[in-house]
Amino acid sequence: MEKPFSQACENNKSPILHVLKDFFADVENVLEIGSGTGQHSVHFAKHLTHLQWLCSDREVNHLGILQWHQEASLANLHAPLSLDLQHAWPVDSVNAIYTANTLHIISWPLVERFFQGVEKHLAHQGKLCIYGPFKYQGNYTSTSNAEFDTFLKQQDANSAIRDFEAICQLAEQAGLMFVEDVQMPANNQLLLFKRQ
Repeated sequence: MEKPFSQACENNKSPILHVLKDFFADVENVLEIGSGTGQHSVHFAKHLTHLQWLCSDREVNHLGILQWHQEASLANLHAPLSLDLQHAWPVDSVNAIYTANTLHIISWPLVERFFQGVEKHLAHQGKLCIYGPFKYQGNYTSTSNAEFDTFLKQQDANSAIRDFEAICQLAEQAGLMFVEDVQMPANNQLLLFKRQ
């Protein structure tokens, strides 16, 4: 079986890592929600050797993630945990949580469940990093994002590019403080939060 591959992951891994090097400099472990193909986990664990990278996803994606992991063979990269946002998370407490290209795919109730999980499992002074496209005051940042949002909704009526303000509100309710909104290539953003 050929290992899964995402061109988007390949394109954005370096710009994201550039930010994570500073933001995760004092972090011991990171839980990645929705590891997808596993490409991000391998790239980040390889370059952030001071931390333990914990992958998670639904079991349907585990085989592909493990293929990337076996090829990389990194001591600080851990086999994927089975995590479905509709159920309890398989961790107690983590220093940081990272997720990429997930919040616009899942339904809004699951976005809310995501932040409930963050509130429960992110340690004191813990950090949250969210990558993806967002709207600002209801407006898209580009024509391509508007077209992408239409495409998402055609695939699944529950999917949509989320409002930055709504995400910040959920983060605040979960006890997080907004740190920075970093502009990324291809009309994406990297939102950084810290537990107060």
